[in-house]
Amino acid sequence: MSATPRLEAIGLRKVFGGRVALDDLSFTVGAGEIFGLLGPNGAGKTTAFRLLSGLLPADAGQFRFDGVAADPTAATHRRRLGVVFQDPSLDLKLTGRENLALGASLFGLSRRHAAPAIADALELMQLGARADEPAQRYSGGMRRRLEIARVLLHEPDLLLLDEPGRGVDPEALRRIWDQLEKLRAQRGLSVIVTTHQPEEAERCRRIAVLDAGRVVATGTPDELRARVSGDVVRVEADAPDEVAAVLAARLGLTSRIIEGRVCVEAPRGHELIPRLVELFPAGRLRSLATARPTLADVFSRITGRGFHEEERPA
Repeated sequence: MSATPRLEAIGLRKVFGGRVALDDLSFTVGAGEIFGLLGPNGAGKTTAFRLLSGLLPADAGQFRFDGVAADPTAATHRRRLGVVFQDPSLDLKLTGRENLALGASLFGLSRRHAAPAIADALELMQLGARADEPAQRYSGGMRRRLEIARVLLHEPDLLLLDEPGRGVDPEALRRIWDQLEKLRAQRGLSVIVTTHQPEEAERCRRIAVLDAGRVVATGTPDELRARVSGDVVRVEADAPDEVAAVLAARLGLTSRIIEGRVCVEAPRGHELIPRLVELFPAGRLRSLATARPTLADVFSRITGRGFHEEERPA
C-alpha cells in the first residue's frame, strides 16, 4: 500500500439537536485496504457513513483524500466514490444489464465506455449468465452484487459499503467478500465497510470499533483480540450475579456479566471448566463453554457490556 493514506478522517463531529452522534471520530484508510467500522446499533456508523459519502456535512473535523484536503459534499470528490447504501436501490423490473446501463448513464459514461465497463462488472460479480433477467428474479445476494457492480462502472478510488450483509445469506456474503478482495488486489481499490456483525468485520484488514459515537479501539482483528487474555469461558446460570460473586470469593476470578451470562477470561479455558463444575452443586449451572475471543468479546472488554446490550445511562 502507498505510504499516503487514501482517506484520512480527522476529528469528525456531528450533533443532532442536543445529541452527539459522532465525537472526535478519526481513522485512516490505506490505498488497497479493506477497512471496517464496527459497532452496535446506535454507535454512530450510519452518521459516519453519511459524512463519508457526502450526504451530510460534518459540524467539525476534516477529510484528506490522497493527502489533499477534501470536501465529501463536493461533486468532484463524490465522483471518486462508489457508494452502496444499506437499503436496496435497484429497479427490480429492469434486467441486471439494464440496471447497469442506467447507472452508467447517471455516472456520465458514454455508450462507447459503458458497454465494456458493464461487461467487466458483470463478469467480476459473476452475474453474466443472469444479466438479461429482471432483477426481481435475483436472490438477495445477487441483488447486492449487482449494486456493487453498478458503483464500480466509473472506476472509483474508494468504495463505501453500508451493512453489506443485510438480507444476504452466508454463502452469498462469502462470495461478495471474495470479490471485494479480488478488487482490492487487482485494482488497488480501498473499501470502507460499516457493520454491526463482528463476524463480518473479521474479513477487514483493520477495524475501528465504535461506541457512542467515538472510536474506542483500532487495529487488525488479531491485534484487537489480543486485548482479551487467553480464552473466554461463558457460564449460564439462573443467578449470574451470585455465580460471579462465588467465582471472585473462591477462585479470585474477575468476571463480567454480559447479556445474562457470566464471562471469565482465562489463559486455558478448558482447564477452568472442571473447577467450575466442582465448585457448584449439580443443576446450579445450566451450561459452560469456552472459546477463543471474538470481536464481540473485545467490545465487551472495552465497554463493559455486551455487543447487543443497550448503553447504560451514566
